[in-house]
Parts: sequence; C-alpha cells; structure tokens
Amino acid sequence: MPRSGEEARRRLQQATLELFLERGYDATTTAEIAARAGVTERTFFRHFLDKREALFDGEEAFRDALSNAVLEAPADLDPMGALLFAFGSVEKTLADNRSFSEPRAVVIARTPALQERVLTKTAGLIAALSGALRRRGVEGQVANLAAQVGMATFSYAASRWAEEPALALGAHLARAFEELQSLSSSTSRPGADR
Repeated sequence: MPRSGEEARRRLQQATLELFLERGYDATTTAEIAARAGVTERTFFRHFLDKREALFDGEEAFRDALSNAVLEAPADLDPMGALLFAFGSVEKTLADNRSFSEPRAVVIARTPALQERVLTKTAGLIAALSGALRRRGVEGQVANLAAQVGMATFSYAASRWAEEPALALGAHLARAFEELQSLSSSTSRPGADR
C-alpha cells in the first residue's frame, strides 16, 4: 500500500493511464484502477471525483500558473506578447510531465468523453487567461479574442513539439507566434481596398 497521500495519488494516476491504454476508458472501472494502484476504491474517491479527473489532475495549478505569468509579464508587452511569455514560463512543467502527457494524449484521442473534458478544461484556461489580460488593462472583448487565439497558438506549438521534441517548446512557441503574426499581417482588412 502507498504510504502517503501523494504517493497514492500518483499511483492512481499511473494506473488510470495504463488501464485506459490497455482496455479503453469505457471498459475500465474505478475499482480496477484502485486495485492496480494497490489502494481501495474509497481511496480513489478521496483523491478524484471520477475516473476522468485522474487524467486531468494538476489542471487547476497549471491554469493558475499561466494566469499569474500573464500578470507577471513585462508591462511593455502587448497582449499576445504577455501570452507568449506566460506559455514559455510553463515549459519546464510540461517537459517534466511528458512521460504522462504523451500517452494521455493517445487515450484522449480515442475517447469522446475525455475529448469533451479537454474542451471544458480549455474553456477554463481561456477564461483565466482573458481575466489576467483584463487585469493588465486589456479591454474585455479584446482580452477574450487574444486569449482564444493565444490558446489555439499554444496548442499548435505543443502539437509541433510532440512531433519534433528535439526542438524546445520555447522555440516552437516563438515560431508559432511568428506564424500567427505573419498570418495577421498578410490579411487585408475587409473593405480596405474600396
């Protein structure tokens, strides 16, 4: 039996990931996850509300870290620059969790219920980033737009990082934000040529 609550939590997360990979999300029960982790099902529910949450532990801390980084970004940065700063600040956390997050992405890609949870979590991240931008003085609708576009750009960079891990996430982020800038500067405003 795991001796500490943190050890039990870690083992439950690992057991969840392993069983979802082996059997699939729908065919895995919380009792099986607990047994694989060497704890009781009651212990599982002391740590997680449901089996989906075992894969998404730490999302709240991640959201808070990003929001705080937006607030701590240099004052002279525009909204997108502040977001790039924030995304770059979590590179070590993401790199440290790659051994879990990469197989988790495989499970999510196979499981509609988990894809739905990702959408909910992403919406929460966007709202938190938008709130942080507003606290920096960015107008509400502009903050919302920047947070949505920034999150999409971050997701794009993270997927490129998964495909090309030899290049640091920061380099993928810089490239993605440059590509975004290139896209926005290459489009003309509607009606501008009239």
